[in-house]
Amino acid sequence: MRLRPVGRLGVLAELPDLSTVHRLVTAVRATGLPVVDVVPGYRTVLVTTGSPADAAAVRQVLPDLELPAASAVAGRLVELPVVYDGEDLPSVAALTGLSQAEVVRRHTAPDYVVAFLGFAPGFPYLVGLDPSLHVPRRASPRTSVPAGSVGLAGPQTGVYPQATPGGWQLIGRTSTVLFDVTRDPPALLAAGDRLRFVVA
Repeated sequence: MRLRPVGRLGVLAELPDLSTVHRLVTAVRATGLPVVDVVPGYRTVLVTTGSPADAAAVRQVLPDLELPAASAVAGRLVELPVVYDGEDLPSVAALTGLSQAEVVRRHTAPDYVVAFLGFAPGFPYLVGLDPSLHVPRRASPRTSVPAGSVGLAGPQTGVYPQATPGGWQLIGRTSTVLFDVTRDPPALLAAGDRLRFVVA
């Protein structure tokens, strides 16, 4: 673990892999440390505090913090029904050399892990995409991608919780609401959860 200061109130822990990220997030949240927020990334955890003294205390504790087993931090399995009629599905098939049906089959085959939420509230960055489906972002991003759109970009797949600009290749859509401010918690998914796409 490598620690870096982030301003006067934050500590960034750089870690070897995503599993360790999720284990550290769980450990920090369970310790009762004086933290304001704990934000996972692919290989980092940002811990923010309320004072420079709290940040110093966190920096002291983090290197020796006992992490739970990976099996203990595995999140829920959430099934997400998807209609695979995205406007980029034909171009994804052409880019990969697969039929549209095979793109769908390969996209629905794995259980993905929610690495973290970002870009927009509730947007899940999912890992576990079949390498045959790694496609580039669109050359020209759309000014508005409809909420519920399922997309591909490089080694990632994700779902747009709200209508936002975006450059991912759209292969389908879900009617499931991923982010709702009236819900507790507002985001349907959390880092460490597993997600399975199913054909609606």
